[in-house]
Amino acid sequence: MKISYNWLKQFIAVDWSPEQVGELLTDLGLEVEGIDAFQSVKGALEGIVVGEVLTCVKHPNADKLKLTTVNVGAASPLQIVCGAPNVAAGQKVPVATIGTTLYTAEGDAWTIKKGKIRGEESEGMICAEDEMGLGTSHEGILVLDSTLDVGTPLADVFEVENDFIFEIGLTPNRADAMSHYGVARDLRAGLIQKNKQLELITPSVSAFHVDSRTLKIDVDVINAEKAPRYCGVTISGLKVEESPQWLQNRLKAIGLSPINNVVDATNYILHELGQPLHAFDASKISGNKILVKTVPTGTKFVTLDGVERELHEDDLMICNAEKPMCIAGVFGGIHSGVTEETKNIFLESAYFDPVSIRKTAKRHGLNTDASFRFERGIDPNITEYALKCAALLIQEVAGGEITSDLVDHYPKKISDFQVRLSFENAKKLIGEEISKETIKRILTSLDIKINNVTETGLGLTVPSYRNDVQREADIIEEVLRVYGYNNIATTQKLNASISQTSRKEDHNLQNIAGNMLASSGFNEILNNSLTSPGYIKLSKDLKDEFNVTILNPLSNDLSVLRQSMLFSGLESIAFNLNRKQGDLKLFEFGKTYHNYSNREELKHLTLFATGNKTTENWKVPTEKINFFYFKGLVAMVLERLGLTNYQTEPVTTDTFAEGLKLGLGKMTLVEFGLVKKPLLKHFDIDKEVFFADFNWDTILKVTSGKAVKVSPIAKYPEVRRDFALLLDQNVSFDAVYKLAKQTEKQLLKSVNLFDVYEGKNLPQGKKSYAVSFTLQDENKTLTDKQIDKVMKGLQSAFETQLGAELR
Repeated sequence: MKISYNWLKQFIAVDWSPEQVGELLTDLGLEVEGIDAFQSVKGALEGIVVGEVLTCVKHPNADKLKLTTVNVGAASPLQIVCGAPNVAAGQKVPVATIGTTLYTAEGDAWTIKKGKIRGEESEGMICAEDEMGLGTSHEGILVLDSTLDVGTPLADVFEVENDFIFEIGLTPNRADAMSHYGVARDLRAGLIQKNKQLELITPSVSAFHVDSRTLKIDVDVINAEKAPRYCGVTISGLKVEESPQWLQNRLKAIGLSPINNVVDATNYILHELGQPLHAFDASKISGNKILVKTVPTGTKFVTLDGVERELHEDDLMICNAEKPMCIAGVFGGIHSGVTEETKNIFLESAYFDPVSIRKTAKRHGLNTDASFRFERGIDPNITEYALKCAALLIQEVAGGEITSDLVDHYPKKISDFQVRLSFENAKKLIGEEISKETIKRILTSLDIKINNVTETGLGLTVPSYRNDVQREADIIEEVLRVYGYNNIATTQKLNASISQTSRKEDHNLQNIAGNMLASSGFNEILNNSLTSPGYIKLSKDLKDEFNVTILNPLSNDLSVLRQSMLFSGLESIAFNLNRKQGDLKLFEFGKTYHNYSNREELKHLTLFATGNKTTENWKVPTEKINFFYFKGLVAMVLERLGLTNYQTEPVTTDTFAEGLKLGLGKMTLVEFGLVKKPLLKHFDIDKEVFFADFNWDTILKVTSGKAVKVSPIAKYPEVRRDFALLLDQNVSFDAVYKLAKQTEKQLLKSVNLFDVYEGKNLPQGKKSYAVSFTLQDENKTLTDKQIDKVMKGLQSAFETQLGAELR
C-alpha cells in the first residue's frame, strides 16, 4: 500500500523527516518496506525559468531555425537558437538554462550544454511542453502568461509537487490502516507515546447542504444482511472533465492514473478515508430506483473492463428497476458509469458484508481497491461522513448541486466491541510491567474508550472499525506495539527444556533422509498444498470426487488441495528450467489430501531428478541421469532408513513410462520411474524427468518397530569370485540376486552386477551378465575348498533354475 507523506501531513502536522516517520510506522506494526521520492513532473522543472524573447530573427545559416535573444533575469540576455515555428519577440517562454537536465518521454536524461548550432552560439533552450514533461504537444514552444515575472522558476508557476511515498506492507488484520487517515491515526498514537502532542485534523463537512430536491432516487435494500448500511445522494448539473492538477498529483503519487474529476474524487476519498464509493450516471438508473439485491445464477453482466461475466445467486448487485448496474463492492458495470456526457450522478457509499464481498471477488477473479477494503472490513460508521466529503469534493472540482436528501439505510447499527483488560495478564504476556497510566494513555490515543477503571484492570469499548481487536490478547498487543517492542528489556536468563525423542520420530527420520539427500546434491523444495483442479485431468489415477475443495479460494488455480505431489514438483522444475537451471535434483516432504469416505492426509517424500548427474567440469565428462542411477538413489534412501529386505515389481500407472514399486508384503514403500512425456509436455518440459513417491506413513510404520542391530567389523578377509553367466533375455538380475541369497545364506555377503553384454557372438535371445560374489566367514579365514564348494553350489542353482551357462 502506498502512502503519500504530503497527504499524510494534511491529517497530522508532523515535522519529522520521512525516514523518522517510516521508522516509527514500522515500530507501530505498519512495516515501511521502502521510501521513494515523487515528483509530479520528473526533474521538478529545476533549472527552467521564465524568459522574455527580446529579439527573434532568421538564422543566417539555416532556413528553419531562428536566432533569439532572451532575458532570463541574468546580467545579460542569452542568445538561443530555436527551431519552433511559433517563437516571436515579446513572448514569455520557458527557458532551460545551461546545466539543466531534461527527460525524454521514456525517462532518459539529457543535459543542456552551451554549443554552436549552424555556426551560431546557443546558450540554452526554449522548451515545448513535452520536453518538460508538462504535456504531449511538440507543435511549438510553450508560450506563457505575459504577466509572469522574468526569472521566475517554472516550478513555482506550475506548482510542481515534491513528495515522499511510503510503501507499507500491510498485514491482512489491519483493515483500519488502509487509508491515509488510518495511518495518521496510528502515527498520532506513536507520536503521543514519544511526548509529541499533535491533533488529528479531519476534513470538515459543515458546508454540506441540500440545494434542491429535484432528483430523487429511491433506494430499496432488499438484502440487508449483505448490505448492513447503504447511503446515497444525487448531484446534478456537474461537468465531467479533467481533474485539477493538485488532485491528479495526489493520485499519481500513489500510483493511480487520473480518469476524470468525478471518478478521481471517489478514488481520492477511498485512499484518504478508506471508504470505497461509486458514482452512477443518474440518467442510466431506469425507474429512478436503486435495488440492492442478488440476482439468479447465470445472469449475464458486463463489467467496466468489457468482460461479460456470469453472476452467481450469492453475488450482491446494485440494480436499477430493470437490470444490474454494478457488482456491489467489487466492480462497476460498463453501462452505468460516469462518462463525459454525464450531467447528473447518484453517489453511493456503503458498508457491505466482508465475507460476501470476498467470495464474490474470488469467484470472478477480481481484485479491486474497493474489494480489497470491503473484504477486510471497513469502518461502518464512516459511511455517511465519507459520502459528504466526496459530495463536497465533487462540487469543488466538477460543480453541480446536491439535489436530494441523503439516504442512509442503516436498520441495525453495528456495535462497538466490549473488552476487559487485566493488568496482571498484560504483565504476563508482555514480560514486563507497564505502568497503568501509560496503558491508559496508549489506549486513549488509539480511540479505545475506557469505561471503568479498577485496581485489577480496565473495562474498554473498542471502536467497530478495529475488527481485529476483540479479545484481551488483542488489547495487550495494541498496548505493546505503541509502547514499542524495542522498549521491552531483554531478559538475562535463558530458559530451555530438553526433550528426549526417539531416533524414529517423524522429524528425526526426515532429517536423516534429508541430510543424506542434500549430501548427494539434492535441494529441498516446499510447494503450495493448494493447486489447480485441472491437474486431475492429467491422470486417470486421480478422481475429481476425491478433491478437497477450498470454499473461499485465493484464485481458481489454487482452489483444491493436491491429491498428488507430482504436479507441484513439475511446476518447480519448469520454473527452474525457464531460468536456465538444467541440472536439477529436488526433494520435498509434504502431504496429499483426499476426500474419501473420510477426509485423509497422507505424508510423502518425493524426489525429482533431471539433466546431468554432476555439474559441468573439465575433469569429469558429463553424464545424464538415467533410470538405474535414479534407482540407486531411491535404494540409498531406504537403506539409510534401515529398509533393505523389500520386494521389487514393475508398476504401471498414468504417471510413469517405465517404473518400479518397492514394498514389504502388501505395503508399498515407494513408486518411482520415468515420467511420461505427455505429462511433461503439459508443463513445457522437454527433458526426461525421474520421479519417486515414498509413502512416508508406511515408512514410519515399518521403521517404528525395527530394532537397530550393531555388529563388530569382521576380523577376517572377504573373498571375491566372478561368474560370466549366459542367460535368457527374460531373466532379470533380481532373479539372480534372490537365488544366490537363497542358495548360500551364511557366507554370501553381497551380489553385484558389474557388466551386461548383448550383441555379437551370443546366441539369439541370450545376454551375458558379469556378476561378482563377495564371501566372508566372520569367525575364520575361508579356505579354497570352502570357496569352491559355495561357488559350485551357486553354479548348480543358476544352471538348474535359471537355465544359465558359464561362459
